[in-house]
Amino acid sequence: MSNYDNYPAPSPAPSYPQATAGRRLTRRSHNRMVAGVCGGIADHFGVDATIVRLVLVAAIVFGSGLGIVLYAVAWWLMPEA
Repeated sequence: MSNYDNYPAPSPAPSYPQATAGRRLTRRSHNRMVAGVCGGIADHFGVDATIVRLVLVAAIVFGSGLGIVLYAVAWWLMPEA
């Protein structure tokens, strides 16, 4: 019997779910209202597109129009799927 018999075996490394593993952030041709930016963000993060749209509206209203700039930049940078 060795001294190592009294120690527990090491536990395996924890595995964390990765919602975005292997997926690119792209605009969607389905679930779109203007350019598909909110639908693409919603699909990428696994949330409802309505929630993303409400956050965008809040950014537009409370951010002095910053949401419009962010949407335009995302429209320009995100490729269409």
